[in-house]
Amino acid sequence: MKLIRFGEAGKEKPGVQLHSGKRIDVSNFCADYTEDFFKNDGLANLQAWITENAENCKEVAGDVRLGPPVLKPSKIVCIGLNYAKHAAESGMEVPKEPVIFFKATSAIVGPNDDLIIPKGSTKTDWEVELGVVIGKKASYVDEADAMNYVAGYVLHNDYSEREYQLERGGQWVKGKSCDTFAPIGPYLVTKDEIEDPHRLDLWLKLNGEIVQKSNTSDFVFDIPQVVSYVSQYMTLLPGDIISTGTPFGVGMGFKPQRYLRPGDVVELGIEGLGTSKQTARAYKE
Repeated sequence: MKLIRFGEAGKEKPGVQLHSGKRIDVSNFCADYTEDFFKNDGLANLQAWITENAENCKEVAGDVRLGPPVLKPSKIVCIGLNYAKHAAESGMEVPKEPVIFFKATSAIVGPNDDLIIPKGSTKTDWEVELGVVIGKKASYVDEADAMNYVAGYVLHNDYSEREYQLERGGQWVKGKSCDTFAPIGPYLVTKDEIEDPHRLDLWLKLNGEIVQKSNTSDFVFDIPQVVSYVSQYMTLLPGDIISTGTPFGVGMGFKPQRYLRPGDVVELGIEGLGTSKQTARAYKE
C-alpha cells in the first residue's frame, strides 16, 4: 500500500493511493496514521478493509495538498555519513559505527510544502534520503530480526543549515531541525511493495540540474544494521523514522560551495517511493 495524508496543514485526513493511481479517503477506517495505528496492526487491518470498501471511499482529487504520511512520530533518528562518497566530500572518514543524530519532529512538513530558509541563514543545504518507518516497538533488536520491525519507507529531504550544524557548537541537531527542514512523502510505501530497499536509485535536482544521483547499494550500514544499532541505545516506537543518510552531491561538497537561496526549486525522488518538490522562500517575521 501507499499511505497518504491529505488536506490543509494540521487538518490532514488519512488516505491510500491505489495501484491505479487513484487516491481514496480512508477516514472511515481510522482517524489518522499514528503510533497506535501501527501498534495495533493497522496496516494489515487497513489492507483487509480496503479490499472490501475501496469502491465506496471518496476519491481525493489530484490537486489536493499532501501532508507528511505519518502523524507526529516520536522521533526522527538520522544516520550520518552513511555513503562513502558523501563522507569523502564532507572531509570526514567513513565511520566504523553508525553516526546518530536527531532531527526535531517540528521540522516535518508535507512533501511539496515550501522550504523556509531560516532567519539569517547563508548555508542551507539539501540531502535526499531514504526514510525507514518503524512498525512496532523495537528495543535490543538483532540484525537478523530487524526487518520484521519495518513498516515501510518514505522519501525524506534532510535539509541542513551547515553553519548551525558545524560551526555553532558542534551539535548537528540544531542545523537539522529548523522549521520545514523535513519534508516527508509523498507517501509511506509499505515494506511488501519494495523488493529490495538496498538497490534503489535516488536523485535530487536543483533548479532542474541533477546534483545528487546514487543508489542505496552504496550504504555503509544497511537497514538491518541501523535498525538494530539504534535499538541498542533507545526504544524505537511505531511510526518513528530512521533516515538512512544522503549520497554525495550536497551543496557543502561543491567547490565553490553552493547553498539555497529564495526562489530555488528542489526536486527529489527515490525509485518506488515517488517524488517531491520544494520551493525555497525567505524567512519572514
